[in-house]
Amino acid sequence: MSKGIPKHIAIIMDGNGRWAKKRLVPRVLGHRRGAEALDRLLKDADGMGIEHITVYAFSTENWKRAEEEVLGLMNLMREYIQDYIRDNDTSRLKIDSIGDLSVLDEDIQRDIKKLKEISKDKPGINLHIAINYGGRDEITRAVRDIAQKVRAGELSAEDITEDTLSGCLDSAGVPDPELIIRTSGEYRLSNFLPWQSAYSEFWFTDKLWPDFTVEDLKQAISDYQNRDRRFGGRNEGKK
Repeated sequence: MSKGIPKHIAIIMDGNGRWAKKRLVPRVLGHRRGAEALDRLLKDADGMGIEHITVYAFSTENWKRAEEEVLGLMNLMREYIQDYIRDNDTSRLKIDSIGDLSVLDEDIQRDIKKLKEISKDKPGINLHIAINYGGRDEITRAVRDIAQKVRAGELSAEDITEDTLSGCLDSAGVPDPELIIRTSGEYRLSNFLPWQSAYSEFWFTDKLWPDFTVEDLKQAISDYQNRDRRFGGRNEGKK
């Protein structure tokens, strides 16, 4: 499976809470099972030709959840980031993040920074973890950055292009996702990569994220490979 493999796949890992509710267990356990599902998927997907995977781990809106769940998510994040640091010698993953990290606890910020540095030369999948991420917030911060450059005389308003804004996003330098996967039967972006997804293909499944496997990923890629991507033009070879 190498021909037509999307270089960048983004995933909205939805359904952890519903998975837990169905089993009458705490929601935090659902999030833990979701983290384990991601870990398995990354190992199984290594070598398939995928260069980038972006996952929606914690949104700017997730702060509205119950305090117990938010604390559980933050502690789970701590645990997994530390696991990635500990396993770095044997891991092939290159890991970074998108989102506004400034509001996170200092130890989480420190460990994410360390993980980015020690994994930056890894040869495997580049995992982009969206933490405290919201697409509108990302665009707002990028526009502020551009405005400051214009005010400082580093950039003229007439020279602002789509590339200018793309270069100020958290995802600067990363190709836009060709394929976005959402689990749990929902059919919306939920403020995830609105700028970058302008020409992405979408693939939805009713499966809850903890039950998602590499076979589901292969099916999503297979469906993607059979789609006609025209980017606003016409493919005269197809009817």
